Formats: sequence, C-alpha cells, structure tokens
Amino acid sequence: MTASTPAAAASFAAPPVDQRRAVIALVALAVSAFTFVATENLPGGLLTLIAPDLGRSTSEIGLLVTAYAAVVVVASLPLARVTRRFSRRYVLAATTAVCAAGSLWSAFAIGYADLMAARMVTALGQALFWAIVMPAAAALFAPAVRGKMIARVTVGSSLGPVLGVPLGTWVGQQTSWRTAFLLFSVVSVAACLAMAVAMPDVTPEQGGTARGTHPSMRRFLLLLLVTVLAVTGSFMMITFVTQFLLETAGFPAKYLSVLLLGQGAVGVVTTVLIGQILDKRPWQAVLVALGLLTGTLVWLWGLGHVPALALVGLAMFGVALSAIPPALSFLSMRVAPGATESATAISSSVFNLGIGGGAALGALVVATAGVSTVPLLGAVFVLAALVVLAIDLWTTARRTPPVRPTPLRP
Repeated sequence: MTASTPAAAASFAAPPVDQRRAVIALVALAVSAFTFVATENLPGGLLTLIAPDLGRSTSEIGLLVTAYAAVVVVASLPLARVTRRFSRRYVLAATTAVCAAGSLWSAFAIGYADLMAARMVTALGQALFWAIVMPAAAALFAPAVRGKMIARVTVGSSLGPVLGVPLGTWVGQQTSWRTAFLLFSVVSVAACLAMAVAMPDVTPEQGGTARGTHPSMRRFLLLLLVTVLAVTGSFMMITFVTQFLLETAGFPAKYLSVLLLGQGAVGVVTTVLIGQILDKRPWQAVLVALGLLTGTLVWLWGLGHVPALALVGLAMFGVALSAIPPALSFLSMRVAPGATESATAISSSVFNLGIGGGAALGALVVATAGVSTVPLLGAVFVLAALVVLAIDLWTTARRTPPVRPTPLRP
C-alpha cells in the first residue's frame, strides 16, 4: 500500500474557517462582482439617455466603457502589488466601497468630463478587485472544492450584463440615468458592509492559495494566449449580438430583452454546473467549452438567418461562453509561476484586452462585411485557442509516463 501524496492529502484538508461565515462572505463577493460588471457596462444600456442630457454623441458615451476597460488593463497588476501586505478582507471591502463612491459620483456628475473621472475611479476599484478576489475567495474553502467556489463568485459577474444592465436601463428609462447609478451605489454599499463584517480575515498564505499548486511558466503563458484568443473571438459576437439578432435573425426589437435575458439565464446555470467538474478536470472543461463555442459561432454564421435556429445558437453560445471565465480563473491560480494574485491580475488584464480587441475587430467587420460575418471571424479566433490548447494537452499527455501500481510484497 502506497503513501498518499501531499497533493492528494491537501485535497481532503479541512476548510480554514467556519463555513457558514465563509459562504456569507462568498455571497458578498459575488454581489460585488455583479455590481462591478453591471456598473462597467451600464453606459451601454443608457446611451440614448446620457448622450442628450450631457450634450454628447452616443459614440462619446461609449468611450466611458472603453476607457474603463483600459484602466483595468493598466492598473490591475500595480495595484495588486502595492496592496499585497494588507488584509484581503479590508482591501476587498475597500474596492467595493470605491465602486459605491464612483457610482454615487456618476449619479451626480455635472458634465461629461466629471462623469469620465468618476468612471476612472470606479475602474481602479474593479482593477484591484479582480486581481485579488479569486485567491481570497478560494482561501476560505478546502482545496477539494475551490474550483466550485470560484465558479460561485463568477455567477455574480455572469448576472451583471444579463440582469444588472437591463435592470439599470429600465430604472433609467422610468426615472433618470442618474437614478440607475445611484441604485448600484446602494447595492455596492450593502455588499461592502457584508464583506467587512462577514469575511474571515484569512490571508492567501494561511488558506494555501498564495502560490500555484502546479506552477508552470510555460502553461501560464499558454493560458494567457488561450484567454486573449478566446475572449477576442467571443466578444466580437457579444458586442454585436443585438444587431445580429435584429438584422440577421430578423427578430423584432421588442423581443430583444427577453432573448438576451434567456441567454443570460442559460449562462448562469452553466456557471453553477461547471463548478461541479472544475476541481477534477479544469483543462478538459476549457477544451470542451472552446469546442462548443467554435461550433456555435459557425452555427450562427451559417444558420443564424433562421430565427428558430438562431435561438438554439444563442442558447448554446451562452452555455459555452459562461463555462470559460471560471475555468480560466481557476487555472490561472493553479499554474501561477509566482504569487497567485499577480497571476490573476495579469490574467484579468489580458481578459480585458480581449474584450477591447474583440469589440474593435467586430466593429471593423460590421463596417466592411456586415454583422452576419461576425460569428465566422469570431469562430476563427476561438478555434485558434482550441488548437493551441489541444496541442498542449496532447504533448503533455505523451510526455507524462503512465502511472503503474506498485506490486504488493508478500
């Protein structure tokens, strides 16, 4: 009988803190993720309300989202390093407080420049939040379920665009765009208080998440390449999905909210389900999701002009895409060649590069070839990510010798 390995023993280690308190903290982190993602994308839903009120064009209001993402790209790693000696409990609460303050500032902004400044401040909070939230959340739970818990946090970010933005848009339409920002400021305050009170003060070092469990610079760089390719291809479609449904699939505008909400609901369910297998087969989960995403984008390109088939493609797109962010976050921590917070900060920056690049490439395709071509080019990028990952997994499997059982001695 062989002795258990340290990794196997760690998978059965007891959680470091009381689990009821840890679950409450996890919910607070998920709510904070929800408010950050919703706040980041809210100007997109309020374009036609903000633009005339501030005397600006809709393209200028769109820059509020672009500039926000740029700040996240640039600031994530420096902020993670500057704050690494402080308690994660209070740093995370502070990031959510920044979201609350930035949203409140946005609600009372007196002009375009003032609103842009408020957005930049809010983006600084998000840059630090996404850099440190995954290692901090994982540290609250036993190693065997950390992938599942990371997926739970990403439920909040999944709900941001499909629930938060439509809700904020509706509130803005009924009252004022300023009221929508005020609403998310209140939600952020609630999440901040819950986090400060309920989150145990466990450091990544104490929880065993300060360093990667399978550190590898090669695989980390591979993961960054897969991330930027997959996110670029995905966000080409996400950015123009509304236009695609209207012009290619031919749906009436009155059905758009229901269609997007349905896609989001499917995605949230997938995010919960992916957590069930993430701890055991994270690389395979990404591989399957990339394969499904490639096939779905090709489906939408070839059959998206048929409304019923476009609905099927939209649902499958939500399934495939929602599985990828939690898996990438978990793997970034797992293969981190150094500190996990630095790894997740870099991963977050690369993710946002993919978002911006996908939106820009999608706009170019729409202007030159039409929106019906967007899924095809998106599929090319996702397929490239799939091929890169498949080759790596295949070569790794060939290099790894099979495990033979040790014969028992009489």
